[in-house]
Amino acid sequence: MFHRSERLLLRPIWPEDWLAIKAGISDLEVLRNLASAPYPYQDQDAQDFTRRPVEPRFARFLVTRAADAEVLGTIGIDPSPTDEPELGYWIAREHWGHGYATEAGRGVIKIAQVLGHNRLVASHFLDNPASGKVLRKLGFVATGDVSERFSLGRSEEAPAADYEFDLLSETGGMKCAA
Repeated sequence: MFHRSERLLLRPIWPEDWLAIKAGISDLEVLRNLASAPYPYQDQDAQDFTRRPVEPRFARFLVTRAADAEVLGTIGIDPSPTDEPELGYWIAREHWGHGYATEAGRGVIKIAQVLGHNRLVASHFLDNPASGKVLRKLGFVATGDVSERFSLGRSEEAPAADYEFDLLSETGGMKCAA
């Protein structure tokens, strides 16, 4: 599955992408904001990630810039700890602040609707307010719950704000997509 937006191409992750993924995610400032990626991130971690099977209803994508195919990060839907579809993403630090996560997120929300999901969940660690800003721009609504989530990158639990997105609402949750 592929998705093209104004500046981005979201495409499947292939085994030969492991070097580009490792280059972008190996930064501790990126890893500490993720729940399931270890620090330090090794060659084998990247290779294993690129070879993970993808369930048809839980799509994962390499985020690339359409103009030059530069790898910016990854984004996808995975089962959450409660088995609900959960949006997760990371963008390499040198590409922060350019709206790539928001643009990629809009694409994945459209894909989630096509895949038949009724709802998405997401969360961000409280010390990563930029990710919360992305989620709100996408139309996710804070549930008001804060849960402790384990981060492999941090090697410890940290408080995370929980969000939800109703894919069946009249506006599709995109009312805040500015």
